[in-house]
Amino acid sequence: MVKHAILSASSAERWSKCTPSALLNQQAADIPSPYAQEGTDAHLLCSYLLEREYGIETRDPTENLTYYNQEMQECAEIYLQTVNEIMADVKKVCPDPVIFVEQKVDFSKWVPGGFGTADCILLADGITHVCDYKHGAGVFVDATANIQMKCYALGVISMFGDIYDFDEICMHIIQPRKENISSWSIKVSELLTWADDYLSPRAQLAIKGEGEFVAGSHCHFCKVKATCRKRAEANLELAKLDFKLPAILSDSEISVVLEKVDNLVSWANDVKDYALTEALKGKKFEGFKVVEGRSNRKFTDVTAVADIVTSAGYDPYKKEVYGISAMETMLGKKKFVELLGNYVVKPQGKPVLVSITDKRPEFNSAAEEFKEKLEEK
Repeated sequence: MVKHAILSASSAERWSKCTPSALLNQQAADIPSPYAQEGTDAHLLCSYLLEREYGIETRDPTENLTYYNQEMQECAEIYLQTVNEIMADVKKVCPDPVIFVEQKVDFSKWVPGGFGTADCILLADGITHVCDYKHGAGVFVDATANIQMKCYALGVISMFGDIYDFDEICMHIIQPRKENISSWSIKVSELLTWADDYLSPRAQLAIKGEGEFVAGSHCHFCKVKATCRKRAEANLELAKLDFKLPAILSDSEISVVLEKVDNLVSWANDVKDYALTEALKGKKFEGFKVVEGRSNRKFTDVTAVADIVTSAGYDPYKKEVYGISAMETMLGKKKFVELLGNYVVKPQGKPVLVSITDKRPEFNSAAEEFKEKLEEK
């Protein structure tokens, strides 16, 4: 059984902001998730590719991975490529960096029982790098001031600070399925000050179950997010707005709704999922019942169906050109570009309204581009 720290690096974003949640989550039952297992599989694949690349003894795990597929392979290769690029930059200033893969780090000097596993550490004089792979496609994870990454960095300082002469740590989040590779650096002295002044006091409250409950985006991976009263109160505040017809709302009122609506929808869905799980166990919620949902027809034996249809004189198979990823895998990247590079285009993505803090460039429609060109003339 894998041992988990009460105040782990991976949950530091939550317990540092909502300190009583640490013990509450420790008491809650673990609910297996296919997404968690998929993430575990992806990390195993990433580790294997990295270890093989750098001559570390390893074994190919793919035949034992439940969720292995072509997309996961491509994501792992992006991770490997990114680490290789970082390593190349490191070697320009330090000829003999050392790489650690899936390295357990201990930051208990600041956090009681605090430890975690860093996906990749590139130790070097001057500046050291810590890389973290994220397989999730739902929540965008930024490296900027990321508390999980700062905990890993503290562990690196604690374990290697006396051996290597580095005064800066650069942290990298590699999240291929969100097309997200972000980096952020901090001086060791600044990180240690933050750890002493902020992290350590918060950890002392958390390990005792003290402090105030605080709702926010950090609730996403909390085990009790569906039944937490503080989160319910925070989201129900939106219902106190004096809603009228949407056309009558002022722009500032709409901005207030936009700031809260994602958390509100997430909370509502969490409550619904929790209620369904409990109802299936026999719990009754007044005014609600469990019914069978809609389903689609499917064949019981696809091979038999194909044989029967073929015998009847029909072709049961449809033929289509491979998708871009599958075609690139078959041909290899170099040959793919050589043969098909002129036939690949990336259309402009669908407009999405996001927070101003999002790092993606602001959307520029075709109409706006045309207007700008006219103005340039």
